[in-house]
Amino acid sequence: MDSRPGFGTELFDGRLRLDLLDPVPSLLLDAESEAFLARLRTFCEEKVDGRQIEREDRIPDEVVNGLRDIGAFAIKIPKEYGGLGLPGVCYHRALMIVSSTHSALGELLGAHQAIGLVQPLRLFGTDEQKKSLLPRCVREISAFILTEPDIGNDPFRMRTTATPTVDGWVLDGVKLWTTNGVLADFLVVMAVVPASDRGPGGMSAFVVDADAPGVTVEHRNSFLGLRGLENGVIRLHQVVVPVNRMIGPEGQGLEVALAAQDTGRLSLPAVCVAAGKWSLKIAREWSRVRVQWDRPIGEHEAVAAKIAFIAATTFAMEAMVEVSGRHADEGRFDTRTEVELAKLFASEKAWQIADELVQLRGGRGYETAESAAARGERGVPVEQLLRDLRIGRIFDGSTEALRVFIGTDALAARNEPAGHPARAGELAPAFGQLAQHVRFVDREARRLARQIDCAKARWGEGIGERQRFLGRVVDIAAELYAMSVACVYAKVLGEQATELADVFCRQARRRVGELGDQLWVNTDTHDSAVAARVLADGYTWLEEGVLDASIEGPWIAEPAPGPSTRPNLHRRIRRQ
Repeated sequence: MDSRPGFGTELFDGRLRLDLLDPVPSLLLDAESEAFLARLRTFCEEKVDGRQIEREDRIPDEVVNGLRDIGAFAIKIPKEYGGLGLPGVCYHRALMIVSSTHSALGELLGAHQAIGLVQPLRLFGTDEQKKSLLPRCVREISAFILTEPDIGNDPFRMRTTATPTVDGWVLDGVKLWTTNGVLADFLVVMAVVPASDRGPGGMSAFVVDADAPGVTVEHRNSFLGLRGLENGVIRLHQVVVPVNRMIGPEGQGLEVALAAQDTGRLSLPAVCVAAGKWSLKIAREWSRVRVQWDRPIGEHEAVAAKIAFIAATTFAMEAMVEVSGRHADEGRFDTRTEVELAKLFASEKAWQIADELVQLRGGRGYETAESAAARGERGVPVEQLLRDLRIGRIFDGSTEALRVFIGTDALAARNEPAGHPARAGELAPAFGQLAQHVRFVDREARRLARQIDCAKARWGEGIGERQRFLGRVVDIAAELYAMSVACVYAKVLGEQATELADVFCRQARRRVGELGDQLWVNTDTHDSAVAARVLADGYTWLEEGVLDASIEGPWIAEPAPGPSTRPNLHRRIRRQ
């Protein structure tokens, strides 16, 4: 990818570079992509029972094998290694199909191709590693294991070690919340190498076979949603790794991890688009047939507002995936910031869409699909959607962490006062009805850059600790980015899309205004003071009068090293 700054980076500098988004590369998919998506859709419609996955909390082996046989694990793997070699936009549409069948399927494919072995190998692998391992990725499942019980979003607290030997390394540690870890064939493991004469040491990435001696899946985790997710706790004890299984240079593991995440982060927005599309369908159907006070509920203003929000926001999320996805495929400039903003925006808005859909459906939104079907109604899994989407605000960078990361990067790159971008003014008239919104984004981008400069002057180096200020700055940028891609996307699609883009932009402008007001007028100082008093046990009297239903047990932040004392829950998929 070209290192030139992309749209998102320029936006934080106060420059609306519409020329980096418009024109959009062709929205048409090539014949191979269309044929694959048709096969995938047919397979999901005819061979996958999403309710079975939900009931049994597992993806059947025949479903995994069927996805393997049609190439779903190899969408982005180059043809020279046996993959389909299809573009990222095809991969995103594939995720939309499978995740709307059942959310666990999207995680199965996404964890393998977005952050599993495929991306690190493509970006950092040697020719020898690519030739030996990428063909395996066509039919075998990989997992990326970074998180540990005590590190969360802070990888510098990592305890897993890689001790150098004569011909490689020995890994020791425990990894938590490893998606695909229960059934993976091989793992990308992040571990810390000590500095030595051989190298600088530091966090490094290793490829480990899942059935290697010393690898144990100690526990299969269960969650609020995403039933069927094969996520586990993995212990590594004296695991021998040969010298040719390190990906990238020693000490560059964090770079490997971040690069894989950056290129894979549009996966979650794609899943969010699918959720938005399904929510719009259910909202439309229900709001026409459900009658209250002698009218369909969709004709009541309070419900109409929810429908408009779902439709307009789904359009904006799709614009993010389609427009930014195509530019990412072309690689003409660095799209990292746009992809991070898309992940942040889509995960937050999809959750709001699901919440509004539950409210719109009322009691039927809260009732499970199985219960509704058992009493004779159509089983619509709205409550499942709410549960499944909630994780989007947490994993692959939590909302709070992403705001800080994006904001910190924007501060680091902000060296000069923003100039007036003449290109925006020149291009705005071409957007017709949407030109007013393009001009709004232009003004607000320059205003945002000035606000960043004012904050740096006011707080200096301490601005990094002003996380709520940074969070609002990033949220404003995300709204402006969403408005920009919505206008560009609508320009390609025509009149009805323009109507949706116009409504979305009007809604987004209100949110931008509210966030802007809160930059300097807020309760941040008071909130921090109260939080400090809570942590100092100043308000424990407020906790009295209730019982704590938590399950008692030892709170061990760091599991003891050594061999596993538990049975290995590693699940082998039975081949057909």
